[in-house]
Amino acid sequence: MKLTKRLALTTAALAAATAFLGTTTGNAAPAEAAPRPVKAPAALKVPDGNKLTGVYPARGVQTYTCTDGAWKLLEPAATLFDKRGRSVALHSRGPVWVSTVDGSAVNATAIANSPKPGTIPELLLQATATRGEGVFGGVSYIQRLHTTGGVAPTTACTGTDQVSVAYTAAYAFYKPAK
Repeated sequence: MKLTKRLALTTAALAAATAFLGTTTGNAAPAEAAPRPVKAPAALKVPDGNKLTGVYPARGVQTYTCTDGAWKLLEPAATLFDKRGRSVALHSRGPVWVSTVDGSAVNATAIANSPKPGTIPELLLQATATRGEGVFGGVSYIQRLHTTGGVAPTTACTGTDQVSVAYTAAYAFYKPAK
């Protein structure tokens, strides 16, 4: 598939997700109080020596592409929000999370999952790279929790068909404890 079509689909998906929640303006608030601990399945436990630094609800899409007659995940596209409902980060293929407030970013890879009926699985991801000194600088682990939706269609597909399926989740970010 052509890159321009993929970029158009991703842009449209992010726009739709943001429009669904309504638009917000202004900058994110300065660092807030320490986040409350999250409840996660045992399989997704973050190793000792890491502390929770932020939890952000997200809304977006999981985009699937037809490969050999079956749907295969192409990319996520989601917007993460602060406690006041303001957009603070974008999540996309890599997977990568980029702060729209300070430009910091984290790439990660899934190392564990916890299936949930009727929705995409919850995940534990380990950072593979970070950029910047901001909210995502130095992140070591990420949990994708409280997932809803996002499951690939069960129907057959043909050619280079693509489909985007709405999902929600909460992303919990951890950094090494000092």
